[in-house]
Amino acid sequence: KMNPKTAPTRRTRWKQILAVAWPLIIANSFWNLQMTIDRIFIVQFSTDAMAAAMVFFGVFWAPMALVQQTAAYVTTFVAQLFGAQRHKEIGSAVWQSIYVSIVGGLFFLLLIPLAPTIFAFMGHEERLQNLEVIYFQSMCPAALPTALVAAASGFFTGLGQSAVIMRINAVGMVFNVIFGYLLIFGKFGFPALGIVGAGYAAGLSTLLAAFYGFFLVFQKVNETKYATRSSWNFNPALLKRFLSYGLPSGMQWALEGLAFTVFLAIIGRMPNGAAGLAASGISVTVMMLAILPAFGMAQAVSVLVGQYLGENRPDDAEKASWSGLQVAWIYVFITASTFLLFPGFYLTWFHNAENAALWAQVQEIVPYILMFVSAFILFDSMNLVFSFALKGAGDTSFVSMVALTLPWPLMVLPTWLMKDFEGSIYWCWGAASVYIITQALVFWRRFAGGKWKLMRVISEA
Repeated sequence: KMNPKTAPTRRTRWKQILAVAWPLIIANSFWNLQMTIDRIFIVQFSTDAMAAAMVFFGVFWAPMALVQQTAAYVTTFVAQLFGAQRHKEIGSAVWQSIYVSIVGGLFFLLLIPLAPTIFAFMGHEERLQNLEVIYFQSMCPAALPTALVAAASGFFTGLGQSAVIMRINAVGMVFNVIFGYLLIFGKFGFPALGIVGAGYAAGLSTLLAAFYGFFLVFQKVNETKYATRSSWNFNPALLKRFLSYGLPSGMQWALEGLAFTVFLAIIGRMPNGAAGLAASGISVTVMMLAILPAFGMAQAVSVLVGQYLGENRPDDAEKASWSGLQVAWIYVFITASTFLLFPGFYLTWFHNAENAALWAQVQEIVPYILMFVSAFILFDSMNLVFSFALKGAGDTSFVSMVALTLPWPLMVLPTWLMKDFEGSIYWCWGAASVYIITQALVFWRRFAGGKWKLMRVISEA
């Protein structure tokens, strides 16, 4: 901890934010590498499978984000309790997150028989629908361990022990690549399951990551300091408080995911829908190379905001947020520049000669989508940093309200109205850019207003 009487320089603040952020950045890079390798495997198996995987991700992510990000909000509780020196209350907060993870993960199993109905609503070509359904059904069992990983990770993130998250994500990535290679392509005697194999690989690898994460959470040193084992009892009052802040945080991701899913569904209904979906999938995967490190920076901002507010040092929380944005912008600007300068380099990762006509369309579309990405991605990093800063204080209701109200009139409706235009895929990504830029300005205004400085998620001692 820094001496509150000392006025740190910008360089010192950058070092401080990076000390928390760099393991989170690497951890998110592991997750991004895992996703990228998955999609490279999938597109090598079939370009149609890549298009299906993109739609699946949108449909799966909306409910998954609600469960995962609600569980992950334990980060803010842990950070504020740690800052307030109320260490023995931390274990109970973690257990409420575990209970939320279990209930939400089991709920996902109920979605398996509903998958054909959900994807029939999309109205895509039959071959895409079939792939979407089987991928979704194979991934549903992965929801429970994914939420549990979020709970375990939230404990260490809130403490500022972000290097542990890097190890947990590394376990998930390594086993996902191994299982994916074996099950997608049918290596070493395993059946070639294609896109279904990708789903099974994700579930198995995440389960192992969850086991490893809680092995670390329940170690004796954490029981002694934070009562991580002995505080397993159900705490209705704490759970109610946890859900009152955590659910709106999860709703932000779920609502944005739902809007993006509808956005993708409309793209899939365009005359060249398969090419548009595949190109969008490749572009989003490449975009993550820039945005996930910024996501790690935003997580670090959230931790420091929570800890500083727990110590009643709101001005330091504000400075930490601006420092996080400055560092994120430097990285994002450099990375996004490569999207403009070297789009062909990224396309080589996904090349598939199986359907030459489809790939030719995809190859033409991707560089233009990456131009839009390069234009809005600095604003997207603002979205992450400021929304995480607000959530680190407890301003989750405002964040979820923004996610409810902005994407539909600014992104989804224009996409629907322009879906039959010539070059509709570009008009759609233009609308997405307008939405992301507008949202960034809204979050910036809320942050600058300073109301969040008076908020706390923990009860008075």
